[in-house]
Amino acid sequence: MVGHDDLFTNTEAPSFFWRAASYQTLLAVSAFSRFFLYGLNKTEVNGLPRFLDLLKSRSDYETRRRGLVTVSNHISVMDDPLIWGVLPLSFAAIHGYMNHRWSLGSHDICFKNSALSHFFTLGQVLPIHRGYHSPYGGPFQASMTEAVRLLSKINTDNIALCPLNNPRFHKSYHTPSWPGDCVDPFSDMSPAPAYPSQPSDVRWYHAPSRYASNAYSWVHIFPEGMIHQAEDKTMRYFKWGVARLILEPVDCPDVVPMFIEGTDQVMHESRTFPRFLPRIGKKITVTFGKELDVEARFGDLRKRWRELADRDAKDRGLPGWDELMLGIVPESLTNDPEAIELRKECTKRVRDAVLEVRRSRGLSDEDPKSGLVETWLREGPKREGRMDDGTWVKDT
Repeated sequence: MVGHDDLFTNTEAPSFFWRAASYQTLLAVSAFSRFFLYGLNKTEVNGLPRFLDLLKSRSDYETRRRGLVTVSNHISVMDDPLIWGVLPLSFAAIHGYMNHRWSLGSHDICFKNSALSHFFTLGQVLPIHRGYHSPYGGPFQASMTEAVRLLSKINTDNIALCPLNNPRFHKSYHTPSWPGDCVDPFSDMSPAPAYPSQPSDVRWYHAPSRYASNAYSWVHIFPEGMIHQAEDKTMRYFKWGVARLILEPVDCPDVVPMFIEGTDQVMHESRTFPRFLPRIGKKITVTFGKELDVEARFGDLRKRWRELADRDAKDRGLPGWDELMLGIVPESLTNDPEAIELRKECTKRVRDAVLEVRRSRGLSDEDPKSGLVETWLREGPKREGRMDDGTWVKDT
């Protein structure tokens, strides 16, 4: 069990300055994205009214009762934030305050210096390590812990556990040092609501789950983990991280599958000079699927996960699974065969849900083997560029 000496007081919200800066950053990016989609390209959106109703119902964090996970294919470096430009600007301005998506961005691209780190942190992006580029990658890294916690309500007797910022998980407490750190420099909380993205990271990041105003947040994820551009619009296999976002939160989040088309033509990986400029005049389509019946789709898997977590805790001499450890997976469960099978099955069901949205676009069904890791060995040994099977891939 975690002792009270390891716990820090939960707080209602970041400082007003931080909230205002984040809101203005998100709104500015939304305005640019909307202008690009509708002013410079032809954009079609399907299922938007239903999705807007869901977001509107979640605009007051005090009345939200579960998190939200949106999940889609990934075909361009501009997918996020471009796709959120389909939300009307007036809607984003009124109902998007403290109600915008959280996303995951590559640590070595989006967070390579303090200026970028602050911009993406204000834009509600969590730093994620890519396995091929960092020894700290994988589904159990600190930012995945934070994503799981964002999808829950962290409020047990007004105390909360800050990921990796207590003596059980890190050698020492952290004293904030703005502007090097991406924590709220206008907050007088001590210790700071921050965490390192990996144990030896010199830069610490804002831990949004510490704030009650971020209870049951919205997290978007691209489970392919790579940009995949194929003429037949097939998807790569999905990685297990998405399963953690569904299996581990205390309350199962709502899940909305999406399918994106056309942004690959805006920034195709075969583009030549000027490579850094997005192309215009393209047809872009964003399709929102129906909100899933999560109990029917994932209820059995979540029940098995909780039973497994309880059993594992008791094997380690604890009374059972402890909610204060939410998002922190013990080593005994990272490679447990039953846990792996649960993650595989959950990931498959998520991918099937995205395939249903893809099918609604009139596209022919994929080869059933396309969702298997082994199938993608046919891409060849390269990590990026034109692959042996004719697709274009970029590791992001």
